[in-house]
Amino acid sequence: MLVFLIGLLALSQPATLIVTMESRITLTVVIFRMTSFLGQPLLLTRLKVKQTQRAEDLVSGTYLPMNLQEDIQNVKAMGFDAFRLSISWPRVIPSGRRREGVNKEGIKFYNDVIDEIKNNGLKPFVTLFHWDTPQGLEDKYGGFLSRNIVGFAYDDGVFAPGRCSSWVNRQCRAGNSATEPYIVAHHLLLSHAAAVQVYREKYQTTQDGMIGITLFTFWFEPLSNRSIDIEASRTALDFMFGLWMDPLTYAYGQYPRRVKDLVGDRLPKLTDEETQLLRKSYDFLGLQYYTSYYAKPNAPFDPNHVRYKTDSRIIETAFDYDGNPIGPHAYSPWFYIFPKGIRHLLNYTKDTYDNPVIFITENGVDRYNNESLTPEQVMKDKFRIDYYREHMWHALVGFDGEYNVNLKGYFAWSYLDNFEWNIGYTSRFGLYYVDYNDDLKRSRRIQLYGSRIS
Repeated sequence: MLVFLIGLLALSQPATLIVTMESRITLTVVIFRMTSFLGQPLLLTRLKVKQTQRAEDLVSGTYLPMNLQEDIQNVKAMGFDAFRLSISWPRVIPSGRRREGVNKEGIKFYNDVIDEIKNNGLKPFVTLFHWDTPQGLEDKYGGFLSRNIVGFAYDDGVFAPGRCSSWVNRQCRAGNSATEPYIVAHHLLLSHAAAVQVYREKYQTTQDGMIGITLFTFWFEPLSNRSIDIEASRTALDFMFGLWMDPLTYAYGQYPRRVKDLVGDRLPKLTDEETQLLRKSYDFLGLQYYTSYYAKPNAPFDPNHVRYKTDSRIIETAFDYDGNPIGPHAYSPWFYIFPKGIRHLLNYTKDTYDNPVIFITENGVDRYNNESLTPEQVMKDKFRIDYYREHMWHALVGFDGEYNVNLKGYFAWSYLDNFEWNIGYTSRFGLYYVDYNDDLKRSRRIQLYGSRIS
């Protein structure tokens, strides 16, 4: 049985990997001081004054229990049976180093959230790391640019309490042109594997839990049936997805051949010990899918100015040779709707990576925040309904069809409208509409979700 799940959103933080949702608009108004994290300086320089001011208004003040209770009850009322949240590293370990103190208010906060989720009959689905490296570790070590990061915090037993269904660990961050993206990826993978090792050795037997990793990727279609375009699509996928999955898979245990051939000595080398640590260091795989692109070879490449974005030598485009888009455009500039991509990605993952247990940990669509619309117009959201219906259908073809993908659940992004990267509150992803001008009042815009699919 595949269960349709829901996640609670996060205030997106420009930092490291993917994974998770924590209501930092609903819960944000926090019970304790939000310690500084990597994204704050970047955030303040990238957003317009209006968006920045609105963000400041929403993340200051006093935590209101009725928001938490209302949100969890809304999720339950829609028929979902799981609730996805993240644990913010700076909130529980402000400096990033346990020996310098743990924030007891932060621990209590997450215990209260998990208790409320379970009291409503929902399963907590917890992410340990969602892009918010403590600023102290950024200042001292450069964050994930340093091998020292592997020894901090989440590889030393800082886990959610043993009453949660599944935990997701970490994901990726871009860095500085030619070398830093690969260094950061390398250290993120090692940090993930170290955390998994500690959990399996100290906690898994007594808590009977699962630990995994969530990865964000596009699907890439060849621009034509020519062999060079097919190879280009695989190369693009290796740079975005295989860079993470190949080292984690027993059959590979190393970075993808295509990536190694094109990046050369700029790609860190995995030692035999690291390879053994990484292989099968997940009980399940979380996939985050939104969009697909066409791929073709022979992108411009300057050997005197190498960087991650051009290393693949692949042109990624949303348009075919006739200028037709791969699918309708959502609101975010990068976002084109291609439902078949989720099925292709599931099937590819099954065939390439030993048929892992999979959760779709994010899938959803955004629209422009048109504040001139009436509440009645906002609620008539056929565009969003069609998006979910089509993506769920294609996911189920892989799950219940000839491919027999080991798909265990699906999380929509997102329960609420949220703060979306550098476009702020101009984008709306929520199944519930949030009125930013009326005390964050919620209104359900989607009426067709929450059923079990068997």
